[in-house]
Amino acid sequence: MTVSRFHIPQQDHSPSAEQPAALRSYGWASAVPGPSLLIFGAVHGNEQSGTHAIRRWIERFESGQVRLKRGRLTMVPVANPKAFIKNEREGDRNLNRNFVPQAQPQNFEDHMVNALAPLLESHDALLDLHSYSGEGRAFAMTGPLNNTGTLEPFARQQEEEAFAKAVGLPIIVQGWLEVYEQAVKASGGALRPEHGIGTNEFMRSRGGYAITVESGSHEEPQAIEVADRCIAGVLALLEMADVTVEPVAQYTTHHMRQVFMRQSADDRMQKEWQNFDPFRQGDLLATRADGSQILAPFDGCVIFPQPDAAVNREWFYLAQTDRS
Repeated sequence: MTVSRFHIPQQDHSPSAEQPAALRSYGWASAVPGPSLLIFGAVHGNEQSGTHAIRRWIERFESGQVRLKRGRLTMVPVANPKAFIKNEREGDRNLNRNFVPQAQPQNFEDHMVNALAPLLESHDALLDLHSYSGEGRAFAMTGPLNNTGTLEPFARQQEEEAFAKAVGLPIIVQGWLEVYEQAVKASGGALRPEHGIGTNEFMRSRGGYAITVESGSHEEPQAIEVADRCIAGVLALLEMADVTVEPVAQYTTHHMRQVFMRQSADDRMQKEWQNFDPFRQGDLLATRADGSQILAPFDGCVIFPQPDAAVNREWFYLAQTDRS
């Protein structure tokens, strides 16, 4: 089948169409040895494009339209049922922060971490499907380069990069946790190191590799198509199903390098920066409440601008760009 020709089925996409009382996962195992792949949707409850795409693939496998050729596949269409029912980002807290198992869980997301962590530990690779508010382009996020450091040691960079390219999105963002560590140090205690640990970081800490896909705007139907194609891409890469995907001619990788914190409610950005807006070294990016200017330290682009960020929270990140 040709994944690029898929269309959105006529069905109820409202959060009330399904109200899961507990975490549900769907799994298939082939008699032929191979990799183990885990796919999450709705880690944030209002980010449902991945959920709808996963449900399509569940139906394809269950109906026999697609069969698993090798390895093991597990799909979790709704990783955060409480937030999903509310159609809000969080149930009690952000599931994609402090993704660390708890001996004494204090809230709903703690319980979900404890339920999801064993799945992560028993698989080789994770595709975590998200979306975002507002307009913008879809992109994939990868972790660190291979390293033996203490923050996020990693030895599967090449596999993870191939995984990111397989989803078919021309934009890749690399190096989240390294720069988040800068934010922790600059926050004056408002942020904690474990807040930077999400599903991907936990997966890498257990010897696997992982990417996050931001498939587009929450309310944009095309985001479902993007998530659908991403699943097809990784299944094709890992030779787990007979699917056909079109390759991307060129990839742009944005390496996250620096973060600026909002120090005062009167700090102002130079303009309404959007994700991936480019700048040149020396350009004025923002002005502090005391009049001091933030000038671009290198050629690059803005990542994750938050003009209304709280004081001592991340205001915007800067990245350097490579094209291949």
